Amino acid sequence: MGRIMAIDYGRKRCGVAVTDPLRIIANGLTTVRACDLVAFIQDYVKKEQVDEIVVGEPKDMHNNPSESAQYIEPFLKQLRKALPAMTVKRFDERFTSVMAHQTMIDAGLGKKARQNKELVDTISATIILQSYMASLTSSVISTEADRRSGDLSEAKAFTSGE
Repeated sequence: MGRIMAIDYGRKRCGVAVTDPLRIIANGLTTVRACDLVAFIQDYVKKEQVDEIVVGEPKDMHNNPSESAQYIEPFLKQLRKALPAMTVKRFDERFTSVMAHQTMIDAGLGKKARQNKELVDTISATIILQSYMASLTSSVISTEADRRSGDLSEAKAFTSGE
């Protein structure tokens, strides 16, 4: 099983996070200049097995693409061209920067450290990855619950003679 990589794409800098090989823990990896991101990803996937890349999808409060979404599309085209066999998914990234700042405060970082935009980008990518992993877990749990619910319905029908 390969890692999952998450990208918090920005016009200047991009935060990058990856899971461990067992996909249990999301870790902030680094921040990369946007112009170097595809080359960085290509180099990384040569060294580590990555099965999918999750790119943050900026949306507004009405679930519409935000203004910054227009800058991500050219990157996605370039990424898909460079790595055509790679699974690339989009995932809602609303509030990740706010959550990253709050994480820094909760961790006790001083004001100067919290102004480090590269750190904010890396933490944001980690939050995107954690949220994506949680969505996978919740969909597996709900699918299992639905399956069990169906089993119970069949058992009730069987015992009631329907």
